[in-house]
Amino acid sequence: MRPTFIFAMALTASTAATAQGLPDLQAKSNWFTAGETTIQELIAREKNTGRAKNVILMIADGNGIGTNYATRLYVGQQLGKLGEEHVLPYETNGFYNGIVKTYNINAQTPDSAPTAGSMNTGVKQRFNMINIGGTGIHNDCSTVAGNELTTFGEIVAAEGKSVGIVTTARLTHATPAAVFSKTANRNWEDELPEGCTAQKDIAAQLVDGLKSGFIDIALGGGSRYFVPKGTATPNGGKGHRKDGVDLLADVKSAGIQYASNRSEFDALDMSKPILGMWTDSHTSYEADRPDTEPSLVDMTKKAIEFLSQNEEGYYLEIEAGRVDHANHAGNFARTAKDGMIWTEAVALADEMTDDKDTLIIVTADHEHAISFNGYCGRGTPIQGLCYDVAKTGEMHSDKLALAADGKPYSVISYANGSGSILKKGEGANDYSGSRPEVTQEEAMDLDYLQQALIPMESETHSGEDVAVYAKGPWAHLVDGTIEQNVIFHVMNYAAHSGK
Repeated sequence: MRPTFIFAMALTASTAATAQGLPDLQAKSNWFTAGETTIQELIAREKNTGRAKNVILMIADGNGIGTNYATRLYVGQQLGKLGEEHVLPYETNGFYNGIVKTYNINAQTPDSAPTAGSMNTGVKQRFNMINIGGTGIHNDCSTVAGNELTTFGEIVAAEGKSVGIVTTARLTHATPAAVFSKTANRNWEDELPEGCTAQKDIAAQLVDGLKSGFIDIALGGGSRYFVPKGTATPNGGKGHRKDGVDLLADVKSAGIQYASNRSEFDALDMSKPILGMWTDSHTSYEADRPDTEPSLVDMTKKAIEFLSQNEEGYYLEIEAGRVDHANHAGNFARTAKDGMIWTEAVALADEMTDDKDTLIIVTADHEHAISFNGYCGRGTPIQGLCYDVAKTGEMHSDKLALAADGKPYSVISYANGSGSILKKGEGANDYSGSRPEVTQEEAMDLDYLQQALIPMESETHSGEDVAVYAKGPWAHLVDGTIEQNVIFHVMNYAAHSGK
């Protein structure tokens, strides 16, 4: 190996040679020198081939490349930047990255259940099913037996590691359920079709996982699916279970701690298994979250502290589920705020762990039908209306860009959704309309729905690729364009290879 000083001299010479003969306005440009710095950082990057004691899979649901781009600008703009130049915590040179193909076995545009399932089992799955093999049939309970897939969590739990789940959705929802559940229908959260004996409902499967010691900590929402129909939940609502089973009583009798609000969360005993649910359904959007609910950052911190007590290591899946829900609503302002707290959770997970023994993978399960309009100037508020490009300087002009109809338009729109400019008429298929005039103040409101084209009650996913970022042991295996199920294989290899 060459001495360090010789290597440093070679890098300096390389940089000088690159700039040789270039005019000062180019060679001394901040863009040019920053580019050279990036190259040297990439050259100096070392591959970690140690064994991953811990694996953290972080999924921002619906945070495809477009949504992530919008989140980057939003976060940067909240920090006083123009936005475009901002770098999110997982976009640094410390992370390797690649592109992920998200389709399901039988769907061009994917569903969250099989996408999360593919990352947890290593095989692609069928639309609206969780961890059932390819010959399983959606909504057909008879095809479950013999088709159950083994999850990464089950593999490492059998080896002595702890397993945890954190989500801002219901714990029985598609992405968190992919850690532990096997079901022919992702919607069987608390009830099954008559005569279905091949599987339990998803809530019951979670409780079984907690009682058996497979799952050590689970934090999120969804208490209504654990309480008999009509019975009060700990969160002030009514239970949903038609079978009359009180799963929360079952949990408590098994010696598992239960927390239903922030104060109980803060008082948890870190020596016993934990189930925490702060809401009857999904947790609140970050923009609306009351103090009684722990944030995604709070839950991330608690889960890592708890799981780190196991000297054998752990597997933790963390989901920012409400990024997806706000996109479905066509409401980018709430998408952005949940995206921002998501980036803070990633930064905290990275800060609390050691790259030497912890593999962190940051990704999304799918993208949405989100689009970006016009030729907007730098610094245009990403959730607002598009400003024209200025002729001088970097900042946008003060003039709003206008479409051919003479009206301004938002930077972001959706191809479909409840914000459609087409409104239903008297006939069943009678839709018509035109774009309304919108002010910047209206577009920046928290409740504003971005304009959409195709009318739908809920905006849909799209089949576009998503990005994946990785840091820690064997993170360099995340490279190129990969199938989504390969993420499991990276985790599995890292947890069982190296020293």
